[in-house]
Parts: sequence; structure tokens; C-alpha cells
Amino acid sequence: MKKVGIMGGTFNPIHIAHLILAENAYEQFGLDEVIFMPSKRPAYKDLNDVIDEKYRQEMIELAIAGNSHFRIDTMEFYREGNTYTADTLLELTDKNPDVEYYFIIGADSLFQLERWSRPEVVMALSHIVAAKRNDEDDEDVVAKIKDLKEKYNATIDLLKIPQMDISSSMIREKRQQDKSVRYYVPMEVEQYMKENHLYENTDV
Repeated sequence: MKKVGIMGGTFNPIHIAHLILAENAYEQFGLDEVIFMPSKRPAYKDLNDVIDEKYRQEMIELAIAGNSHFRIDTMEFYREGNTYTADTLLELTDKNPDVEYYFIIGADSLFQLERWSRPEVVMALSHIVAAKRNDEDDEDVVAKIKDLKEKYNATIDLLKIPQMDISSSMIREKRQQDKSVRYYVPMEVEQYMKENHLYENTDV
């Protein structure tokens, strides 16, 4: 079966940690490709500071250009109401029954996974890949993986990644403070944000 990774999220904006995470998942699990799938209305997130889909899509396209095993899929932009991973995986597996999907998340999300809409569907239809950060206790993460495997017969593996304290909220804050985001995002994304005045402090 074809092995396809999915990187979900608002990508508000996309940054180098997203790209490094996706590349490490591609290599560690022998994936055929990684799909960047921006969300329209994730139920768990305050959408007040999430910019228009057009800008987020174009920044992703700029960031992944030149990487033949990265691509973008905007299917969630066209769904009404809140965006749920279970719906996305149901649609994808219906269309592509010969594909095994690897859903890439932060290890912190493992502790929230059972609060997602239909977590049993998410874990039945995807191989969960959890990227661990420094601030997460090894024993707690391992125990949570064991618990989810037993409850849901889930397939979950840890992804080894370099530790990077970079987030989209950090990028937005730096932009609002008129600070440089060079090297936090690809050069083309930095230029795009400047040209389109994204995340700037409108009170200045």
C-alpha cells in the first residue's frame, strides 16, 4: 500500500518546524509523500487571529515548492461548519482505499485525542505519528500510547525530531512587534508576509 503522511493544522503561518517535522516523518516511516492539509474551522481553536484561507494556502505552496514529496490539499476549505479529522480521514480512505495514512501530530495532542470528534475513527483509519518535545515526560507519553493502543487497538509511534521552540503564535507576535522572522520561515514566506502586510500591528 502507498504510505501517505498528513500534516494538519491552520498553518497560521507555516514555519520551518512544520517542514522539518514533515521531512523527518517522511524519512523515518518511509512515506511516499506528505500532504499539508490546512484547516478551515478547527473546532478546538480560537479563529479570531486566523487569516484568510487564500493567504495560508499560498504561504504553504511557497514553503513546499521544490520538494517533490510534499504537496498541499485544501479539501477542508470546502467543508461547511467545523473541520473534523474524522471526516477528512473517512473521505480520504473512501477515495483511496489502497493508501495507508500516517497522521502526524505533536505528542502533546495524544493527551487530547480522546476529546476529538470520533477519536475511534481517527485511530482506526490512520497510523498516528506523535512528535515528542522536550517538555513532555517520557514515561507519561509512553503510558498514554499504551493506553490508547489498548483502548482503541490504535497504531501509534513516536517520531524523533530535533527540538525547536518555534510556533505560529511566535511568528505572529514577532510580526506584530515588527521583529524579524528571518530563518523562522522560508525566505519566500517571509517576503510574502511583508508584501501582503500579514500579521502586522494595525494600531501602529
